[in-house]
Amino acid sequence: MTGHLIIIEGGDGSGKATQTRLLTERLQHEGRQVRCVSFPDYDSESSALVKMYLNGDFGRDANSVNPYAASAFYAVDRFASYQTKWKNFLLQGGTVIADRYTTSNMLYQMIKIEDPAARRRYLDWLWDFEFHKMGLPVPDMVILLDVPLAVTEQLMAARMGKTGGQTGDIHEQNESFLKKCHEAYDQLAKQYSWQCISCALGECMRSVEAIHEDVYSIVLKLLKK
Repeated sequence: MTGHLIIIEGGDGSGKATQTRLLTERLQHEGRQVRCVSFPDYDSESSALVKMYLNGDFGRDANSVNPYAASAFYAVDRFASYQTKWKNFLLQGGTVIADRYTTSNMLYQMIKIEDPAARRRYLDWLWDFEFHKMGLPVPDMVILLDVPLAVTEQLMAARMGKTGGQTGDIHEQNESFLKKCHEAYDQLAKQYSWQCISCALGECMRSVEAIHEDVYSIVLKLLKK
């Protein structure tokens, strides 16, 4: 019996890693068979091209690499992770919680394309490439940690203040790129019926615990079906 694949998605500073960990630990404590994964899988050799891309080896601007090529880098990394680390676990009924997945690929690459029709073609191509051609599992649920752009910019500024200068990869370093990301999240959430959780009240982030309770509540409904 195939288990469940649940994706935690969101922009920079939204708390994806924290919420993935809290959800995994709580479900495991309840006695459920749960495993968490994160993408890109930086500990694997399969992420070599992703690292080069994010480091700017192919160009310091994210648009230096077209969305189809960049998507292939990430897809290969996910394929390797699935085949070697969690395929059997999922097929045997386990629950996999993923910090990012194909969903991030959709977001970061589609915004390189301005024409709406061309964007739709890209998204259709990516869905077919990963889920049909490569055989990766389609998520049972995608949870979007929704943080307003103004709050994201504050979080990024605070992060830069701590490091004393510029931080992040070629995506994070481009302010206009971050704005496009927030605009595209709405489109993707509607198009693919993602579950959205508001992570801020005004210009202040909600507590980690409050966000976790919302995440847990949504996931529990899926697992009880």
